[in-house]
Amino acid sequence: MILSSDLSNIRNPGARIFLVTGATGAIGKAIARQLAATADSEVVLVCRDPIKAEQTVTEIVDSTGNTAVRFELADLSRYQDIRRLAQRWTGPLHVLINNAACTPRTRLETPEGIEMQFATNVLGYFRLIDEFTAILKASAPARIVNVASYWAGSLDLKDLEFIHRSYDNDQAYRQSKQADRMLSIAFAEKLKPYHVAVNACHPGDVNSTLSNNLGFGGHETPDQGAETPVWLATQPIGQHATGKYFEHLHETVCTYGRDRRTVNALYEICANYSNGGSNVE
Repeated sequence: MILSSDLSNIRNPGARIFLVTGATGAIGKAIARQLAATADSEVVLVCRDPIKAEQTVTEIVDSTGNTAVRFELADLSRYQDIRRLAQRWTGPLHVLINNAACTPRTRLETPEGIEMQFATNVLGYFRLIDEFTAILKASAPARIVNVASYWAGSLDLKDLEFIHRSYDNDQAYRQSKQADRMLSIAFAEKLKPYHVAVNACHPGDVNSTLSNNLGFGGHETPDQGAETPVWLATQPIGQHATGKYFEHLHETVCTYGRDRRTVNALYEICANYSNGGSNVE
């Protein structure tokens, strides 16, 4: 199985290395393209579909002129895929952008037996941060941008996988985005001593497969939707602030972070899903 693109040997020693998940989607592709258009950047796309991955890399290289764009294949709903991605990573990583998400209309499970939205939208974020922690520390100052949403709520720690509740993809999505915002706070506290900043943001209302599955359209372009994640990934605010939540280039109070008991409980639950628990001290 091909795991990475043929451009994997391209490396500018002075480049800032960005890793973007969900990079073939509307917002993810715009994030990756905007990052590739910045000076001295190397952008790695994490994708599931090799054909879409190759097409997206070609499109970004053609539009930006930046040849330091490549992809890695991984299914972010699966722990072993994430673990292998981190294990085969070489060199530094300065910015991790967790953007991949799904919103299946019916309840699906991964081969690991985990509900798909929770596995991808929540555990995917947690596991990527966890597995790349050592690399991010070694690359510091580094930062993590978690693409969350203002469309958040309905977190139920006793039924995160909708085993007891009737599955509703909108409710499951809102729960996952609340969880992403809360996990950002937990990781920010743990990684702050190592000069790794962690922030969450709402990307914008873009017409996409994800929003369509939720029954919405979207009034913003993908480039508008990518603006806040890219801002946090490239501008000083994204390094100076940590444990914060942003909408439309402005910090917004996240009420979910005030419940520290629930934040800590969610972190421990996610850590227990991963074999061997968490690598973050």
